[in-house]
Amino acid sequence: MLTANSEAGLKAHIDLGARPKSQRVIANGIDTQRFRPDPVTREKIRRDLGIASDAVLIAHVARVDPMKDHSMFLAAMRLVPGARAILIGRGTEALLDLPPNVLALGQRDDVPALLAAADIIASSSAYGEGFSNALAEGMAAGLPAVATDAGDAGLILGDTGALCPPGDPQALAAQLKTLLDEPDARFRARAAAARKRIEENFSLARAVVEFTCAYRALLGLARLDHTGTAP
Repeated sequence: MLTANSEAGLKAHIDLGARPKSQRVIANGIDTQRFRPDPVTREKIRRDLGIASDAVLIAHVARVDPMKDHSMFLAAMRLVPGARAILIGRGTEALLDLPPNVLALGQRDDVPALLAAADIIASSSAYGEGFSNALAEGMAAGLPAVATDAGDAGLILGDTGALCPPGDPQALAAQLKTLLDEPDARFRARAAAARKRIEENFSLARAVVEFTCAYRALLGLARLDHTGTAP
């Protein structure tokens, strides 16, 4: 059996010549207790970073690598001066020529807290993505997502966020502005829907059930239901 954590990953293996007798996609499981909305932490982190409590804050979580296309994200942020952004990931602290509304934090070990301080999660990947933990973790923290259409981003977002083409900062900026301009009630509903989508489709508990079902299938045993119970 061939298992992959994304439809994109499964396709990549098939394209490389894999011919498994069976195959399945089991998405990464997200710890929705670790990544969750936290108003108290939100205010603390914003104070620590010098970001106003009412500023719209966009989180971008990615190491510096060509596939993550930080330059595209920075170009988009130059077109969205009404929002702030934080770059979280190894190498971001060395990026040059940052727009005035972007703060680079480098590699951090408090990503759940930083996400709790944000309003939107963004991904600018140009290629190479499978299942984006960064997107799913941000959504679990109650952040609507705007992402390039790379890997399984569309499957993760569903109808809770927005996609744009890779390499197009104008399109990314336009989607960000659309979220910024939404009425508060609509934005809060979108944020709740983003978290609910992760809880219902990409939780850690669901991944455990899916892997258990995969192993039971190999042993010829009956599949578990969604609660992890055998018939």
